[in-house]
Amino acid sequence: MLKNPCALIFWAAAISGPLRAAPPVIQSVATTMQALVDAREISGSVTLVADSENIIHLAATGLADVETQTAMRPDTVFWIASMTKPITATAVMMMQEEGRLSVDDPVARYLPEFRQLKDAAGQPASITIRQCLTHSSGLCDLSLDETKTTATLAGLSPLIASKPLKFPPGSQWQYCQTGINTVARIVEVVSGKSYPDFLQDRLFTPLGMVDTSFYPPAAQVARLATPYKRNASGQLEKTGLFFLNGQPPTSRDRYPMANGGLFSTAADYAKFAQMILRGGLATGTRYLQPASIRQMTSPQTGDLLTGFTPGNAWGLGWCIVCQPQGASAALSPGSFGHGGLFGTQAWIDPVKNRIHLLLIQRSDLPNSDASEIRRLFQNATHTPR
Repeated sequence: MLKNPCALIFWAAAISGPLRAAPPVIQSVATTMQALVDAREISGSVTLVADSENIIHLAATGLADVETQTAMRPDTVFWIASMTKPITATAVMMMQEEGRLSVDDPVARYLPEFRQLKDAAGQPASITIRQCLTHSSGLCDLSLDETKTTATLAGLSPLIASKPLKFPPGSQWQYCQTGINTVARIVEVVSGKSYPDFLQDRLFTPLGMVDTSFYPPAAQVARLATPYKRNASGQLEKTGLFFLNGQPPTSRDRYPMANGGLFSTAADYAKFAQMILRGGLATGTRYLQPASIRQMTSPQTGDLLTGFTPGNAWGLGWCIVCQPQGASAALSPGSFGHGGLFGTQAWIDPVKNRIHLLLIQRSDLPNSDASEIRRLFQNATHTPR
């Protein structure tokens, strides 16, 4: 008997061609996520566990939309928010391997507007690509009101460069959205392609990531999970995607947020994660050299205190678990990954050869990286099946 009969129905609906076998399910994960749905912590979830070659667990639990009673499916689309950042780092490393840039280059070499960058005292300042990727540049973030006038990274870049630095570059760690968008603009300049086109051509199409986009088409929006927050009475209340500024997700009237603008599915992100876990290789294609993967996913921040949970360091666009504890206790030292604002999580454990993906849409978690939802999910993945 199937452990999750609904998984077969939803899996079959998500594919074309002959009926395929239902994906495997780790019962402890399914039970854990159902308990969270029953407690109204989340409306629903899609969870995935994989190794470098195979899907070990894939399950959809609960509802993608409570009001319409739309069931969560394995192919439900989520706003993955800052899980976008490791993809942006990967794009930068591709350009480094081609000799078009070095992560130690000054940003101003590629973006002339940064030649006018000033520090807090009004003196000339310089930042590097590495500092942008490690959140140690000192750049200021921008408000939604400040960015709503531009729909391109080229238009965003002068706005970023016009603000004085918060601190001397390299002296502190402070999570920064503008640094990631800055390096994506550099990718545009050195590649000669828009950032969405670069990712589509170099990663999404060759990896078969058919549901990953900054601007999902209507067919994907129809599969989009609704975001929720908990109100004072403990009920789930629908909320919106604030960065859309009232526009539909299909609208291109916003810049491609390299810091956190992608929509994706569990199956799509797993393809990216498996490529990283294999040292840059997937389906016979070399995307990155193992040395580039190691550089991205090993600590680059020295003694700086980093991250949203204890025991972490920062790589190039990735959080590194140095001392597992709390929500990360089930992971091995050297694991790496990234969370997203609405509770999505992606973690790769190279010691155990495991990928852990948690997709939910809960907007009011105080710290999604340290959430009890994340801890319970990761612990359940290590419970014997």
